[in-house]
Amino acid sequence: MPSKTEKPDDQTFHHFLYLYAVSNQTIKMNIFRCMIPCLLLIFSACGGDNSSKGNTQSGDKQIFIYNQPNAVTSLDPAFARSQTNIWAVDHLYNGLVQLDEQLRVKAAIAKDWTISEDGLTYTFTLRDDVFFHDNECFADAKGRKVVAADFEYSFNRIIDKTVNSPGAWIFKDRVAATKPFEAVDDQTFVVRLKKPFRPMLGVLSMQYCCVVPKEAIAKYGKDFRSKPVGTGPFKLVKWLENQALLLSKNEQYFEAGLPKLDAVRVNFMEDRNTAYLELMKGKLDFISGLESSFADELLTEAGELKAEHQGKLSFQKSPFLNSEYLGFNMDFSGKRKDSPLRHKKVRQALNYGFDRAKMIQTLRNGVGYPANAGFVPRGLPSFNPNTVKGYTYDAAKAAKLLAEAGFPNGKGLPEIELRTNSDYLDLCTYIARQWEDLGVKTKIELMQSATLRELMSKGQADFFRASWIADYPDAENFLTLFYSKNPAPPNYTRFKNVEFDRLYEAALNENDDTKRYDLYQKMDRIVIEESPVIFLYYDETARFARADVSGITNNAINLLSVKGISKE
Repeated sequence: MPSKTEKPDDQTFHHFLYLYAVSNQTIKMNIFRCMIPCLLLIFSACGGDNSSKGNTQSGDKQIFIYNQPNAVTSLDPAFARSQTNIWAVDHLYNGLVQLDEQLRVKAAIAKDWTISEDGLTYTFTLRDDVFFHDNECFADAKGRKVVAADFEYSFNRIIDKTVNSPGAWIFKDRVAATKPFEAVDDQTFVVRLKKPFRPMLGVLSMQYCCVVPKEAIAKYGKDFRSKPVGTGPFKLVKWLENQALLLSKNEQYFEAGLPKLDAVRVNFMEDRNTAYLELMKGKLDFISGLESSFADELLTEAGELKAEHQGKLSFQKSPFLNSEYLGFNMDFSGKRKDSPLRHKKVRQALNYGFDRAKMIQTLRNGVGYPANAGFVPRGLPSFNPNTVKGYTYDAAKAAKLLAEAGFPNGKGLPEIELRTNSDYLDLCTYIARQWEDLGVKTKIELMQSATLRELMSKGQADFFRASWIADYPDAENFLTLFYSKNPAPPNYTRFKNVEFDRLYEAALNENDDTKRYDLYQKMDRIVIEESPVIFLYYDETARFARADVSGITNNAINLLSVKGISKE
């Protein structure tokens, strides 16, 4: 890293970008291998501290720099399961459809579509002006036009067991057994369902469903994770794993007037407080999420941006379709057959045993809502706290349940081990201290997010902190976490309940919204009763940006779309 007095030459930076963008592929790669250290140096300090607009602006070029506390693990859409991967994939790729700020489905590569009367056949007509990024996998290293066969290949790849995509569940038991995906001709693509599924268009907006070229998979194989070839508004310059992701503008992008930025850099600083300090220094343009270490510095107790930051920063807060929870591994077989967590009353006691409202007020400055009405979050039309009543803080009831389970005042209850990452240490510590008043001892084990997800997937985490962000705006997407026929992900808790499964399957076949919402609420009440999770809070987005940044759209799935962002 350069010192504060070391200021790279803007012209040099632009020359590097120019070489990368327009040189022929062979020369480009040779040059790029040599220039990586310089490029990283320039990206990290472009503009200099003497800029009135911070150091993320370089001359007349617009460079947007933001931080992700968790590192990208793959740039392959088939593995876009975490928010970090989803954001990166969204910068690089497109699908048939996309969501607007109100989570309405709109056109992307598909310019229009029709749905058959029986709800089983979706026919998409593609644009004829969408091209893959230039890449050595193509003839003459020039990106070719996207055709329907590319979607047929991409969707079949998701369900290909040899690929082992974590997104395979989105089509499981939903698409037809034969010819689920078909390219009728270059511009016509058909998706056939096994049975009607109303949220299907929303499913197709997920980053799993982005189009990839078979030439790139054939050439790079498993290395496609780090050698992405998409159609998106930006293309890869360099990915230094666990450090930074560098992207440059796709000059051939098909959406008119986009992107507005020339380059994007994503930093991977795990410490959110460090990222906050970098934002305040002008070395970052944007951060998402709230950390107790800096919440009081930025926000009032009412959750508003403090007066001293007005004009320097912007703050966005809105409902976020995300449920935060602590999950139990409900497979109590083998060595876990004697686990005290197998007792429903113990799990219920833990749900009653801490104050969610106070937790949000003290640790999150009022950003978010207590999860007092089940797993389905606020912001969805089926959410109804009047008919779905969950857990509130009731220490007396928690103590009573523990005694009924055979653990009066926690006596005889072994220490519970809770696994989490560092981002949620404060929340888990807060909860554990309140449980101590009940006689429940908790050991908190910190680990990397990727490690924790792996343990959850393999069923090797007995008790864990997790969250579920909506892939598409329907309560089914949250309740699918508890459907016993689903693997992990999404069913990390290994929850099994015959009545829940019956209701879930009935909801999939119900086209009447009112009746379907009633089924959703019945399922949520079962989850509350059985308590495979500790309900924490329904999230809100907390986004902070430099005042000279505009065009950041807010949405309830907290997707950061960078293509419309610009800087003054």
